[in-house]
Amino acid sequence: MKSLYSKFAITTILIMVLSGVLSFIVSNHYYQVTLKKQNDDKITGFALKIADFASKQKTISLKDYFTHIGGIGYQILLVDSTGHQQSFGSAFRKKNLPDEVKEKVLNGEVYHGIRQFPKQTFVTGFFANELENSIGVPFTYQKKSYAIFIRPDIKLMFNEMHILFGWLLLLSILLSVILVLVSTNYLVKPIRKLNAATKEISEGNFSVKLDIDRSDELGDLAVSFTNMSQKLAKVEQLRRELISNISHDIQSPLANIKGYLNLLDDQNLEEKEKTQYIQVVQSEVERLSTITKQLLLLASIESKKDLMKISRFNLAEQLKGVLHQYQWSIGDKGIMMSYSLPDAWINGDSSLLYSVWENLLTNAIKYNNENGNIEIDLIDSGSSIEVTVKDSGIGLEQEQLKRIFDRFYRADTSRTRSVEGTGLGLSIVQSIVQLHHGKVEALSQKGKGTSIKVTLSKM
Repeated sequence: MKSLYSKFAITTILIMVLSGVLSFIVSNHYYQVTLKKQNDDKITGFALKIADFASKQKTISLKDYFTHIGGIGYQILLVDSTGHQQSFGSAFRKKNLPDEVKEKVLNGEVYHGIRQFPKQTFVTGFFANELENSIGVPFTYQKKSYAIFIRPDIKLMFNEMHILFGWLLLLSILLSVILVLVSTNYLVKPIRKLNAATKEISEGNFSVKLDIDRSDELGDLAVSFTNMSQKLAKVEQLRRELISNISHDIQSPLANIKGYLNLLDDQNLEEKEKTQYIQVVQSEVERLSTITKQLLLLASIESKKDLMKISRFNLAEQLKGVLHQYQWSIGDKGIMMSYSLPDAWINGDSSLLYSVWENLLTNAIKYNNENGNIEIDLIDSGSSIEVTVKDSGIGLEQEQLKRIFDRFYRADTSRTRSVEGTGLGLSIVQSIVQLHHGKVEALSQKGKGTSIKVTLSKM
């Protein structure tokens, strides 16, 4: 399998070759359509001038004159009326001109051999050292008819330049290839680094750092990759916290259940103690049930994104139902409850939203102080509904506040509180609210309580 580097390099070189071929085709078309005619006209004009000059002279030696013209860079064939031919300058490679063409020029016609030369590529057409590829003009000298066939001596013109052009062409190709390889390496190198970093992450190393500082798409990709690795590291940390928390939360009640069941085996146990032990076992079983229910609810939310049972119901009545359910817990802790719940109708999944208010209220009770207070306010703004649950509890540090919606995160890690949570409640709240196209905002201050505001669209 070819590497990206070789693919990119080969592709670029192929593009260079293709562009060169296309440029050659376009240039050849320009030569055949425009430049060929211009070159023919220019040489025809020059041939007519030298023929006119020769015809006006009385004592000039044609041999010396055309030898001079040939010496300055022209190939010449002089034909007289008897068919005698003389060459001046460099010899033609091919003297392939039919006799009838020579006769026509002797009879006064102008031969446009350059314009009429077969339509080959300009490399062979322009440089073809053939008599056929020349200009023929007639003239009269001392009452005798002559025909002169002339073309530039390309070899003489480029005798010293063609080597330079050859080296320039070779050097340009070599430099182009080198620059392609260098630029390809510049482009592919960060991709190689990203590939290596991906392998590191696949092996569980999320602390990968990329030294890619670019302002193009690859730079953006590197930034996104770094952000992804940081998020994966965070997820890995949460996973470990999950294992630790869930292991503790399950192990602790199981250990208590086992211990109290062993105590219940004692035949001499008094009825009062037996009742107390049974109550503890029931409490621990309820703790296990709560953990499993919340885990199942969270899984259910993930799979229920397209299966919500939307209905229209009175949100105020639902909130009053939740308050009624937890009235005993509120009273048992001596909490002062105040609320403002005007009727507000909303379209949503009532069972899922019930879990939202249940989690918010249990948190407000759980982390409140004895004889504290809880305020619940419902505001219907027309297009949306805001529900705020505010308590006077222990509050949170700002660093803790940033993570309260993370799954399995618990701000209270001391495990010294009488009622422990799973760290899933607020994550469940956020997931359900997002399903309803709403948002959750939290404000808190250590020692002064927490306020959670849920904003729901009426859909």
